[in-house]
Amino acid sequence: MTDFVNIFSENDPANISTALQLLILITILTLAPSILILMTSFTRIVIVLGFVRTSLATQQMPPNQILVALALFLTFFIMAPTFQEVYDEALDPMFNEEITLDEAYDRASLPFKEFMSKHTRAKDLQLFLDYSGAEQPQSIQDIPLTSLIPAFAISELKTAFQMGFMIFIPFLVIDMAVASVLMSMGMMMLPPVMISLPFKILLFVIVDGWYLITHSVLESFL
Repeated sequence: MTDFVNIFSENDPANISTALQLLILITILTLAPSILILMTSFTRIVIVLGFVRTSLATQQMPPNQILVALALFLTFFIMAPTFQEVYDEALDPMFNEEITLDEAYDRASLPFKEFMSKHTRAKDLQLFLDYSGAEQPQSIQDIPLTSLIPAFAISELKTAFQMGFMIFIPFLVIDMAVASVLMSMGMMMLPPVMISLPFKILLFVIVDGWYLITHSVLESFL
């Protein structure tokens, strides 16, 4: 720690530049969880899985830890080509001292820009470009991350809610059918959710719901 502080106390510009690069690298590592959430497929996946549990009305089943862990591993699976490209084009050359930290940053950001721009609505991106007063980008590489990341995030939220709506429909039909039967039998004091829950779980198991949900999520990123 003392050596790190001494770097700043020296007047050698090279040492100061190295220290600043280290600080930037530490900052990036600190923001890694936010990068994982907002620059990958994690947001869409975890929201869709949350809608599945809510539509089933199973309270805390599956637990949050299971849903987040599943979303995390699905994210690694979907983002594997992007992560591999970042490693091959940016991290590996930087570790071998073939390129500088600035060059590694530029190379690492391009695969993420390509992934995010593919799943970002033009209207959402234009909103942040107009607000920031940025020029119209001529290529994906020209899109600033400060505009692309929030645009990608709200696009993912909209897509996830659209998928969540489609998930809710069959379970809503079961709730309405059970409620109608209970009312026709005069059993208005009996909560319909209590009766419909086993039928919703049975339907979900019969149609192999987790397979269908996972398949839909994976297909949405092709």
